[in-house]
Amino acid sequence: MNKKDTINILFCGIGGQGVLKASEICGLAALFDGFHVKKSEVHGMAQRGGSVESHLRFGKEVFSPLIPKGQAGYLVSFYEEEHERLKDFLNPESVDLINYLAKGENLIKDKRHINIFLLGVLSKYLCIKEESWMNAMEKLLPLKYLEENKKVFAEGRKMVPRPDKSGLGIKSA
Repeated sequence: MNKKDTINILFCGIGGQGVLKASEICGLAALFDGFHVKKSEVHGMAQRGGSVESHLRFGKEVFSPLIPKGQAGYLVSFYEEEHERLKDFLNPESVDLINYLAKGENLIKDKRHINIFLLGVLSKYLCIKEESWMNAMEKLLPLKYLEENKKVFAEGRKMVPRPDKSGLGIKSA
């Protein structure tokens, strides 16, 4: 991936899983690295466990916040059923991080941090500097949980084999 490409990331889950926070952190990290960022959110009945999705696009110049079906470069799912509903946003070149969900759930003690774990996984596929991720978390996460979240983020990064030179990495994680 280089700075002229537009990167499309679809985050999805249900209310209370940190979908919007994860998208916010990723967008701010991309902004810190000099990318143009657009983001859009779709809230379902979040207080009742309803669907939540966030479209995040960044690159040299981005005009629309919404990702067309079949054009998501990355699908980051915090809930299996939402993955099933939104997987038609993927294409053969996409990176699907669904297999990391179960790995994270088995590894992370506090399930409230699964969103940060999956951000750590995602970070290995993107050309955003680790320092920018840390700065974004420092701006957006409560100080009392910051160190724990940084550790969880690092655990997510450790889970990913080195992506290939195209920047897209493995096609289905």
